[in-house]
Amino acid sequence: MRIITFPGVFQPHSDSWLLAEQLREQTLPPRASVLDLCTGSGVLAVCAAMRGARDVTAVDVSRRAVWSARINARLNGTRIRGVRGDLFEAVGDRRFDAIVSNPPYVPAESDELPARGPQRAWEAGLTGRLILDRICDEAPRHLRPGGFVLLVHSSVCDPEQTVERLRAGGLDTDVVARRRGPLGPLLTARVSALEARGLLAAGRREEEVLVIRGRRPLGRADAAIPRAAAVTTA
Repeated sequence: MRIITFPGVFQPHSDSWLLAEQLREQTLPPRASVLDLCTGSGVLAVCAAMRGARDVTAVDVSRRAVWSARINARLNGTRIRGVRGDLFEAVGDRRFDAIVSNPPYVPAESDELPARGPQRAWEAGLTGRLILDRICDEAPRHLRPGGFVLLVHSSVCDPEQTVERLRAGGLDTDVVARRRGPLGPLLTARVSALEARGLLAAGRREEEVLVIRGRRPLGRADAAIPRAAAVTTA
């Protein structure tokens, strides 16, 4: 796969490639439809198209990211639909066979998300969950029966909360990949703040990157799917 990025677009790191590996291993139906949220360079959208998905939509709030995704699709001989927008608002009531996302998940100094600049690709509020929680709460109603969502993020961002929210939305949930390693540069620069908030154990300089899957059971009616927004945090 050939991937290029424009200035200001987040370059795929190991978490993106870990998620891409898991996407390749999933079973997709013929003519599958896939949604890539927070697409960035478009690496996951391109992976889905190369995997055989016939309808791939890549969404990002950044115009440059959408351009990157479109160009990378062409470079790899695939076709995607690049849309600028805010998560699911960009696709209305559409449903998909698969939703994938490597969202911003780095804990920030405030809950005010940046309105512009490359920081939009990683800043995610005090706990690193502002974008994650929205995806967890809204994804179930955008999945077709048997469809799945794949999310990747750091152990610093409370993976148990992701599992809980997806299950509250009626999805069968499991962790399909774990990879342990040293903290990345963005988290390393914020070690003191992470320790002070209890997001990182004192002296710990490692993290796990996890891919969490939530699958909508076959034959479950919409009315039977509870709204995950009812989940509360302490």
